[in-house]
Amino acid sequence: MTGLEALEPASRPFTPEAVAGVTGVDPGTIRRLTRELAAAPTAAVYGRIGTTTVEFGTLTSWLVDVLNALTGNLDRPGGAMFAKAAAGAANTRGRPRYGRGVAFGRWASRVRGLPEAYGELPVVCLAEEIDTPGEGQVRGLVTVAGNPVLSTPDGARLDAALAGLEFMVSVDCYLNETTRHADVILPVPSPLQKGHYDVFLYQLALRNVANYSPPTLPLDEGQLEEWEVLTRLALVAAGGDPGPDSAHRRPEEILDELLRAGPYGDELNLDVLLAHPHGVDLGPLEPRLPDVLRTPSGLAELAPASLLADVARLEAALHRPAGDGLVLVGRRQLRSNNSWMHNLSVLVKGRPRCTLQVHPEDAARLGLADGEPAAVSSASGPGRVVVATEVTDAIRPGVVSLPHGWGHDLPGVRLAVAAAHAGVNSNLLAGVDGYDPLSGNAVLNGIPVEVSPLPQESQSENQAAVRSAAGVT
Repeated sequence: MTGLEALEPASRPFTPEAVAGVTGVDPGTIRRLTRELAAAPTAAVYGRIGTTTVEFGTLTSWLVDVLNALTGNLDRPGGAMFAKAAAGAANTRGRPRYGRGVAFGRWASRVRGLPEAYGELPVVCLAEEIDTPGEGQVRGLVTVAGNPVLSTPDGARLDAALAGLEFMVSVDCYLNETTRHADVILPVPSPLQKGHYDVFLYQLALRNVANYSPPTLPLDEGQLEEWEVLTRLALVAAGGDPGPDSAHRRPEEILDELLRAGPYGDELNLDVLLAHPHGVDLGPLEPRLPDVLRTPSGLAELAPASLLADVARLEAALHRPAGDGLVLVGRRQLRSNNSWMHNLSVLVKGRPRCTLQVHPEDAARLGLADGEPAAVSSASGPGRVVVATEVTDAIRPGVVSLPHGWGHDLPGVRLAVAAAHAGVNSNLLAGVDGYDPLSGNAVLNGIPVEVSPLPQESQSENQAAVRSAAGVT
């Protein structure tokens, strides 16, 4: 490792006493957890969606890795380890250990000058790039199985911006809140009609495995495969020949080459996976440092300059006025990870899931009652939503929670099941000014909000919206 000497001075302002008020965890508990983690024979600190879509998401993700490294739990059994994926892993190709590293901010958005990260711009600037005139204004858009009107901050502005595009094409099986603006919707086969190999998630697996699932059902007559649709769109955009006679390579051919060129050699190929329909077990995770690295120093760099520089912004946040309001967090549920899942009857049946979870102490203080409507607004987002209250001690005091991906009540949407359980769009409460400057991720959790019971005189006009949010028709 390198950079260890820079971590201690950077951490000095964040004593248990200094952070207790912000975290809601008393100093004694922080010290006890610290010592238990350090003394444990094995341990793994882990964070994902909940720790990335926040104001300091990159710093949080970095410090998760720092904790694993400092406690000796990085790259050891029982700790945080690296998978050795059979295909598509950049850390199994080329020269082991050494690499060029990464560079960010190589270019910036047109309107606000927000920096790129890994070749992408923050989604918080998408609407302004569409609706702000001038050279380089976005006038066309392609979406693939996405619903940014519901999944990005200030979806109302993006919704209006999409209506002003000169051309939009969507590759999707739904006419949803986003694709209703498309000039052309290109449907693709169902998951049962196409083969699948999970290139991405095998990079994060808890055991090294490889599995290919061939199509279960044949294509309909004249139906194009998804890869054919995307390839033709790419050829059109590049000025090439998108015709049926142009040369295309099937994904299975590429997969076979990736497997043969992967870390397990030519003996692992597509034919082997087809002969083992339940998958091939490639063994448990094993220590991979330092060969898994691709850093200029050839070491695990614990204190990159860009991350250390952002610590000052985190320290400044410690001194903000605490206030006595609530903060809003999201809620991803097993049957409701994304908006498209709300149009499947088997996934939305049962009790309502688009509710505002509130701790009993906060409910009593604010005059909220279980099942009754509450109005939620925020200073960072332009929206206001009315949603049914769910009083529960499953959430801590000072925090309220709304699930992601709801709000299926816009005109022109053809989602009959979802419309019957419309819910409200939590991201209307998130503003476009909230983003992590290092990753560009939108801030969708930890948003200050105000919550109040709906006044009696307003309940009748909002009754339909509340009943919809509760899944009642």
